[in-house]
Amino acid sequence: MEIRIGTRKSKLALAQSNWVADELKKISPDLKVEFVKITTKGDKILDVPLAKVGGKGLFVKEIEEALLRKDIDIAIHSLKDVPTQLPEGLEVSVFPKREDFRDALISRDGKGLKDLDKGAKIGTSSLRRQAQIRAFRRDINIESLRGNLDTRLKKLDEGLYDAIVVAAAGLNRLGLSDRVTELISPDIILPAIGQGALGIELRSDDEEVKKILSSIHDEKTSICVRAERAFLLRLEGGCQVPIGALCRFVNEKEISLEGLVADEMGNKIIRELLVGSSSNPENLGESLAEIVLKKGADKILQEVYGEL
Repeated sequence: MEIRIGTRKSKLALAQSNWVADELKKISPDLKVEFVKITTKGDKILDVPLAKVGGKGLFVKEIEEALLRKDIDIAIHSLKDVPTQLPEGLEVSVFPKREDFRDALISRDGKGLKDLDKGAKIGTSSLRRQAQIRAFRRDINIESLRGNLDTRLKKLDEGLYDAIVVAAAGLNRLGLSDRVTELISPDIILPAIGQGALGIELRSDDEEVKKILSSIHDEKTSICVRAERAFLLRLEGGCQVPIGALCRFVNEKEISLEGLVADEMGNKIIRELLVGSSSNPENLGESLAEIVLKKGADKILQEVYGEL
């Protein structure tokens, strides 16, 4: 059988797609894999913050259209880039084992986040990271930084920034973990929903492909990211609002979910943790969302969306 994988053209997207292909071939050595490279709107617009031009969906729309046209069979996404609401007929239901979920700081002088000089310039395009960094270090300057990982590292090396913050998982997948100055504790920066996880998108009625993909599905990863995405879905959140969440197993039957909603400046941060059954992760995500909404997240969301 042949399977066509739709992927963005970045080094990270190709590395992720190649990894999935290699894992599938370990189970089915005769499987033929074709890569279909697709340029998304998010790849073209690099000079404007995502929050102002449509958010995460910019990285998946063209790929999803190719799926619906049956030009490709599956799409490999960084799950944190995938909106919680998908086009009819598509699903993200296969999740390989999660990579490191933490954010990573890379600094030019080898200093960690706590020790960076006063007035240091940090580059990141994530409002979630910006809000939490500001809450931790009010004396640091944060500037927007878009582009693929190579572009961000190049701008750091050229001296345009003193440090940058990126997802550790991407660095690991590209063999660049040696660049990491500090892996930032989720106590300081709570990760994005689904960070470190891959999500495989496919047509809901394609049972043959589902059967092939089942060999690389990790159920614990699935449970955790489903809880996180349910939290985000209930909040109706997107790139316009700093929202983070992290689900972890407490034991074989229980999971903990920590969630955060903040304003862009990090002045207001609502952060709560809830423990529940691993048998219904969506319920845990929705319940935690209700808690943070009642604690003041509703006002933050109203203020942000009222300004858009």
